[in-house]
Amino acid sequence: MSDPARIPDLRDAALELEGRVALLTLKRDDKRNALTGTALVDDICATLEWVNATAEVSALILTGAGSAFSAGGDIKTMRSRAMASTAAEMERYYRHGIQRIPRAMKAVEVPVIAAVNGPAIGAGFDLANMCDIRIGSTNAQFGETFVNLGLMSGDGGAWFLQRVVGVQRAAELTFTGRIVKAEEARALGILLEVTEPERLLPRAREIGAQIAAKPPLAVRYAKRTLRLAQFQSVDEHLEACASFQGALQKTDDHLEAVTAFIEKRRGSFKGR
Repeated sequence: MSDPARIPDLRDAALELEGRVALLTLKRDDKRNALTGTALVDDICATLEWVNATAEVSALILTGAGSAFSAGGDIKTMRSRAMASTAAEMERYYRHGIQRIPRAMKAVEVPVIAAVNGPAIGAGFDLANMCDIRIGSTNAQFGETFVNLGLMSGDGGAWFLQRVVGVQRAAELTFTGRIVKAEEARALGILLEVTEPERLLPRAREIGAQIAAKPPLAVRYAKRTLRLAQFQSVDEHLEACASFQGALQKTDDHLEAVTAFIEKRRGSFKGR
């Protein structure tokens, strides 16, 4: 595992670690934290790789600085690239560009909490849906708006959106490209909670701290189990559960958790 002090150098985002909870803040408010036309794809992927390699991280919070969570694609960059590139070049651009994010998000080993501070549009909405838990401020808005630009989601948004809101609602949001505000987003299951803007990050940190208080290996195995359950048959899933549970029952943290429960005290976990 890596040294937790060696946080990766990021260009357009800021990363910090406090009490086993990492916070990644997208910091390109000048472009409304667009994922194209910035270094944010690289920064997000570097952060997720660091999280997987750093045992001292139990949860990751993802948020945006400024007025937006992420506006998705930069429209001016989008137009110039479309005019200057062939279809084959555009395909390679997606494969080796923004599609790195969903692949990395599916591989991340700890829970990811999206703290949606403002609009999450297009690929920004997709990014939020890639997270395990989403809370938003009253300023949060969401839109699967690709159709408005004569496009469809190129970063796997259809895969994630259906798993968040169901097939029928995902179809409605995708085909209309309409904007959903915070309270409706909570009603649809996009958001777990809605907070006042000043409470957003404190609440995200509270959730992160609740996760970080649990045995770290159990959290990582639980995250892996939830991810695998999306694809496995029941029999395949039970086989995985038996293997994971067997490994966890031989950890020091399991013994400490059981002992702490019996002794009616808080456990002290070491991640081993």
